[in-house]
Amino acid sequence: MPRLSPIALAAVLLALLFLAPTATTASARSAAGSAGAGVPIAHIAQEPVPPVASDAPPPNDPGKTTVAGGWRAIQWNFLAPNFGIDVEPAWARLAAAGRPGAQGIVVAVLDTGVAYANHGKFRRSPDLVGTRFARGYDFVDDDPYPDDHNGHGTHVASTIAERTNNGLAVTGIAYGATIMPVRVLDTRGEGDANVIARGVRWAADHGADVINLSLEFPGDVKASEIGKLLRAMRSAYAKGIVIVAASGNEAGRAIAYPARAGEVISVGATTEHGCLSDFSNEGRGLDIVAPGGGADADLAGDDNCRPNGPPGEDIYQMTFLGTNPGRFGLPSGYDGTSMAVPHVSGILALIVASGVLGPHPTPAQLLARLKSTARDLGAPGYDRRYGSGLVNANAATAPAPAPMAVRRSVTSSG
Repeated sequence: MPRLSPIALAAVLLALLFLAPTATTASARSAAGSAGAGVPIAHIAQEPVPPVASDAPPPNDPGKTTVAGGWRAIQWNFLAPNFGIDVEPAWARLAAAGRPGAQGIVVAVLDTGVAYANHGKFRRSPDLVGTRFARGYDFVDDDPYPDDHNGHGTHVASTIAERTNNGLAVTGIAYGATIMPVRVLDTRGEGDANVIARGVRWAADHGADVINLSLEFPGDVKASEIGKLLRAMRSAYAKGIVIVAASGNEAGRAIAYPARAGEVISVGATTEHGCLSDFSNEGRGLDIVAPGGGADADLAGDDNCRPNGPPGEDIYQMTFLGTNPGRFGLPSGYDGTSMAVPHVSGILALIVASGVLGPHPTPAQLLARLKSTARDLGAPGYDRRYGSGLVNANAATAPAPAPMAVRRSVTSSG
């Protein structure tokens, strides 16, 4: 077991396979290696549904086109066909309930920061203008300005709550939710495990309903090496806050921490073909999968997997073009379990706002809802590759009897 320094340093990388040359996985691993020997490295990772009556037109966001509704051409991950999350009926349902886009729910994004405001050289993302933000904090620079220094955090936050039906770019799952930006990762996507723990406690103490952790440690990191982070997550869980994290990007047979912890919903990634993404970790304790993009894994007997065919599409949201925090667009190259996690966080926000589980559902009730309404993939029933299946926003927010809570241990194994 690696011997840690007194501050329990952990280099944290984005749980993401950047294809863009500005932030490759290889360069991230190289940077993390400079942290020194003994330092654990982490990688930032149904039932019939009643129809929804709605006269509202679909969102007019144009995507990469100049045509209203063009977002549908690139946001396959939000739609019912091609193994998306089927979010449109959920939007109509929440709007009819007076909680459009999960209005009133707070999702903390613990990441590289978020392009939430104009501050010095940093600019607010044009498609986050109008998005609600709660007060955040930068635990890397220890100041109250959690600006994004990388682009990853803005992409994640935009999947959750990018402004929708504003005639610009693309849409967000829980577009009415409030984002709490908490910076715990530096420009390279690295961070101290204790800093991440401070971010978790801060979010839990300042009103977060959901905590999004699009990050991971490698499979050989033990619970004893990240004790402060695990204790912070247990504390948040005990307060009724639901935590979501990435299964990992090593194509491994074990779920990475922090997703491996009992109080965390672990999320794997799938492609537009309905196959496990070729980088996504599998293993005991995987809860659910969500769109993460990329190429199909080579899984014998899985008819959805086409490993020898062209890869599936990426996940598109507005974020930095390159590394300039003042230039925004819809760049390619974003796929990974990092991209899968905010799909689940956004759907959780919709579930809570819908009231389908009552006014104050517990994390266990929310997990049970996700599992019982997921679209089965792979072998029938639960399996180590897809967990309980692909998350489905429509089914998860549909009025139906709530399932029994899934019993989860909050004691993390080593």
